[in-house]
Amino acid sequence: MGGVGEAGGGPGPREGPAQLGAPLPTFRWEQIRSHNLPGDKWLVIERRVYDISRWAQRHPGGSRLIGHHGAEDATDAFRAFHQDLDFVRKFLQPLLIGELAPEEPSQDGPQNAQLIEDFRALRQAAEEMKLFEAKPTFFAFLLGHILAMEVLSWLIVYLLGPGWVPSTLAALILAVSQAQSWCLQHDLGHTSVFRKSRWNHLAQQFVMGQLKGFSAHWWNFRHFQHHAKPNIFHKDPDVTVAPIFLLGESSIEYGKKKRRYLPYNHQHLYFFLIGPPLLTLVNFEVENLAYMLVCLQWAVSGGPAQVPRGIQWWWREVGLQGAALSTNANRCARVHVMVWYTCDLLWAASFYFRFFLSYIPFYGVPGAAILYVVLAATCNVEPSLFLDWFSGHLNFQIEHHLFPTMPRHNYRRVAPLVKALCAKHGLSYEVKPLLTALVDIVG
Repeated sequence: MGGVGEAGGGPGPREGPAQLGAPLPTFRWEQIRSHNLPGDKWLVIERRVYDISRWAQRHPGGSRLIGHHGAEDATDAFRAFHQDLDFVRKFLQPLLIGELAPEEPSQDGPQNAQLIEDFRALRQAAEEMKLFEAKPTFFAFLLGHILAMEVLSWLIVYLLGPGWVPSTLAALILAVSQAQSWCLQHDLGHTSVFRKSRWNHLAQQFVMGQLKGFSAHWWNFRHFQHHAKPNIFHKDPDVTVAPIFLLGESSIEYGKKKRRYLPYNHQHLYFFLIGPPLLTLVNFEVENLAYMLVCLQWAVSGGPAQVPRGIQWWWREVGLQGAALSTNANRCARVHVMVWYTCDLLWAASFYFRFFLSYIPFYGVPGAAILYVVLAATCNVEPSLFLDWFSGHLNFQIEHHLFPTMPRHNYRRVAPLVKALCAKHGLSYEVKPLLTALVDIVG
């Protein structure tokens, strides 16, 4: 019998693929735990140990995303992020270096084995109920009503003239269209619309690039990290909004002790005043452009694919307005600028209104089961037809984070199953009214 870290009595390999047909070396968690360095990362999937040290940079979702699971069991994240598991397992085979010792638990640290088993059974039940299958008519309607609002807004200005009333109405309609475009590209980024990932990515590039003017690759880079470690400081970029705002319990402490830059214990008083224009219109667009420029130097990150979207963004935000003002400084040109930036401001307000519905940042526990992390980090907001539409069904934060590739129109159907699982294990499944959720997070 070979010992831990050995196969057949010989020493097991530290890195490199396991030999085909040979007994797999076995490892203990205490051995795996030490391999969580930038150039030395192991992870566990379905009790098998993989050395991703050299391959992480080639990971389609980025090295940070997969690196956040270093020295952890990534089984549930692996299943949550990938549609075709058999296809992805082909890429894992060359990275296989061993398996967990038989006496080792499937996850490091104290875990509720029954809860993990029940959660995986719930996911299997959802698959059997076909809750991971999208309704083409649902998403066709979403795209159709977005395009209809885009056309309607410009027809209003064209037919009624560039007055303040039609221009304001056009800006409001465009803001709604932009908000819904963001929700649709979010669905496509999670590959929850089409069965083939490539079709989702192509459609996302159209919605994000042509309707929004942002880089789809940039958004995926940020957002997948959020789903890997939802709302965990230092790992989730969505809750890293310092130095203007601080999220979580540290905000009150920092404000009272006058640490950092601003009175963070009073940030709820100024958040809605400067938050949307500063964080969205400035931070997002500057970060997006910077990311695209950096990607031009790295073909593995998307490279030239970012150029058309970058040009489109620059044309919309700078070139078109500047050309209009310099060549024909009339009222129509000024209205054009006013409509776009009013639209952007309104969209930014709606984005952060939805963003902070149910975000509860916290310092996560490495290796925690996905259900513990999601329930500790977020909550749901009471559903309604309007809020479901307005938020892109992201008021179902718990279900979305547990099943990120599930089409959003099925969240209502899976929610009772999740709630029953939480009740069985004595876990808090929190659903708040809209205003309560906003006050709890910002206040």
